[in-house]
Amino acid sequence: MRRAAASLAVGLGFGLGLGLGLGLGLALTLPLHAAERLAAEQRGPERVDIGLSGKGTLIEAATVPGRPGSSATVLILAGLSGDDSSVSAARAALRSFQREPRRRRAFRLIVIPLANPDAAPLQFPPEGTAYRDHPESHALWRWIGVHAPDLVLIAGRDEAGLAAALSSHAVAEVGRIPARDGLAAEALAELDREPPAPSEAHTEIERRRSRTPLELAQELAAYYGLDFNQPIYIDAIALIAQLRLGHLQQVERLAEPYVDGSRNSLARPNSLVFAGHLIFGELAKRTRDPRYTARVVAAASFGFDADGRMKEAMPFHNGFSDSLFMGTDILVQAGALTGQRKYFDMAARHVAFMQKLDLREDGLYRHHPGTDVAWGRGNAFAAIGYAFALSDFPRDHPAYPRLLRAYRSLMARLLDYQEPDGMWRNVIDHPGAYREYSATAMIAFAMARGIERGWLPRKRYQPAVERAWQAVLARTGPHGRLVNVCESTARATTLQDYLHRAALLGPDPRGGAMALLLATELAGLK
Repeated sequence: MRRAAASLAVGLGFGLGLGLGLGLGLALTLPLHAAERLAAEQRGPERVDIGLSGKGTLIEAATVPGRPGSSATVLILAGLSGDDSSVSAARAALRSFQREPRRRRAFRLIVIPLANPDAAPLQFPPEGTAYRDHPESHALWRWIGVHAPDLVLIAGRDEAGLAAALSSHAVAEVGRIPARDGLAAEALAELDREPPAPSEAHTEIERRRSRTPLELAQELAAYYGLDFNQPIYIDAIALIAQLRLGHLQQVERLAEPYVDGSRNSLARPNSLVFAGHLIFGELAKRTRDPRYTARVVAAASFGFDADGRMKEAMPFHNGFSDSLFMGTDILVQAGALTGQRKYFDMAARHVAFMQKLDLREDGLYRHHPGTDVAWGRGNAFAAIGYAFALSDFPRDHPAYPRLLRAYRSLMARLLDYQEPDGMWRNVIDHPGAYREYSATAMIAFAMARGIERGWLPRKRYQPAVERAWQAVLARTGPHGRLVNVCESTARATTLQDYLHRAALLGPDPRGGAMALLLATELAGLK
């Protein structure tokens, strides 16, 4: 987050007034309204990025708050045809509004001064794959929808018909937003006298954010965790959440074919399947049925050779940081269920092996040794891997302190990169990379678990969890439809490969499972 903020501060260049030292001296003698105006100029607008253009240029925005108690938001959007005269007009409007004392601002103002820095062809509503096709269009459309202004003023040419599209379509499946072309000096003054009414999108976002963790969990449970046709982690995580909601018989019915001998849960063993066996461990804890424990042990046994010796690492890891979750936690679960120390020993061995492959010097995890990219979900897998492992790992085991340090180190590093809106990016440390739903839910779960178990200080991490929760709520629509879940990512080799992974809009089992896990954790369900 600090790196992103620094790069954005260089890029926007809005001209923010006098230096701090001069301002402090003048504030003692100027009238109150002038001192307030000067202080506002010095603080400057909050800077955020919208996303990346097709050529990798940052698309940036600036936000100036309204007076306390104001709820309306106005968005000025310029530069849809590139760097033309509308850009300077939008920046001038921003400076003028920001100079006003905050008590006089009837609404919050957001300005995107150069919405299309490469002058690329735009399309609204955008078609194709986000963010590979029409990246500028997708970035603007989804960002505007989730941030739900009440009115959009478009300065300059609007050849792609953005104003009409915003007014007539549910933007990013959130709701319609009134928009009009043209930016005149009188427009903001008029809105100061009569702020815009809440837009359809604004009303929907407020509805989404009003849901409690239990309400969201119950809502998502109607769409996710309803089958177990493949014994993989995605379904298992959703089923764990269903168990937490009290749906034991439903989950047992889905798991029965794998324990009555009619289906072999390890017919095609791989890393995803190992993590899929976590549901059997959760069922074993609740029912004490030895058949479930047997499935956990069968998966964990892949960590040992025919003579019972520990392997170098759990097989099928493929070098992916994902395996810090998928290979570690089934071993820990086997140790907790059987009381056999060898499983904890193997879990610690596997973690150390994966750290050598993927832990970067800066504390983030590369996705695999063939790339140095800190993929969002790749780091989130490490986060939940540590959180699950520590939950069952014996404190008197020699490896416990190392696991706890590794977890705390990753949490601190990820905290640095949380965006102001609560999200984490699909490439954690790359400004402009899209904000990604599943990684945000997973990291927030890992932090919430750490706060609840006493591994993390509440004062430092609770605000981050609350911001992430609000971000997840805003991006979770009716019928389990989600905003910006990264598609499955195999062995990508370049930064561009990760930046252009499809960002899904709609139902997604992976994102839904992770949001269910977070919601049930925050609801205090066990």
